[in-house]
Amino acid sequence: MPRHLLTGLTLLLCAAGLWWAYDSFQGRYLRPFDNHTALFAGDTLRLPEDIAGPGPGRLVHFWDPACPCNVGNQQHLAELTEHFAAQGVEFYVVQKPGTHGQLPATLGALKPLADLPGAEHLPASPAVAIWDRNGQLAYFGPYSEGATCNSSNSFIEPILLALTQGRSVNATHTLAVGCYCPWAG
Repeated sequence: MPRHLLTGLTLLLCAAGLWWAYDSFQGRYLRPFDNHTALFAGDTLRLPEDIAGPGPGRLVHFWDPACPCNVGNQQHLAELTEHFAAQGVEFYVVQKPGTHGQLPATLGALKPLADLPGAEHLPASPAVAIWDRNGQLAYFGPYSEGATCNSSNSFIEPILLALTQGRSVNATHTLAVGCYCPWAG
C-alpha cells in the first residue's frame, strides 16, 4: 500500500474519531439554553410560624433536584451563604415536593424547611425569597436573569446588602427571563 494512501487513511480515521468524541461530548454534557419567562409573585408566601416575625434576615432557596438550571447558581449561593451568614442572615431550603436529591456539600449550611406556606404557587425554580429583620417579605424571584448566576448579574447580593445595612426593600413581584424549571406538577 502506498505511503500517502496509508497517511490519508490514518488522517481520515483520526478526523472521524475526533468528530465522534466531539459529538458525544456535546450530546452528553452541553445543553442549549432555552429562555423561559417567569412571573414571580410573592403575595401568598409566608414563613413557618416557628421562624416568622422579627428576627434575623432570612433567605429561602427553592430547589428542584431534577432541574438542570440549579447548577448555574449553586456556587454563587455558597458564596452568599459564606458572606452573609456572618452578617446575621439565616439560610433555608425548600425542596420541590415529591422529589429526591441532595444539595452539594458546599450548601450544607442551608437549613431544610419541610413546608413553606404559599410555596405551592411558585411559578418556577430555582427561586429565592428573602425576608427582612421585621419578618416582611422583601424579595421574591430568581437569582438573576440568564443561564447562570454570579456576583456580577445577581439580584440577590444588592438586596442582602441593602437589608444588612438597614435599608428597606420591596421587590416581591419579578418578571424575568432565564433558565427555570416548572415548580408545580
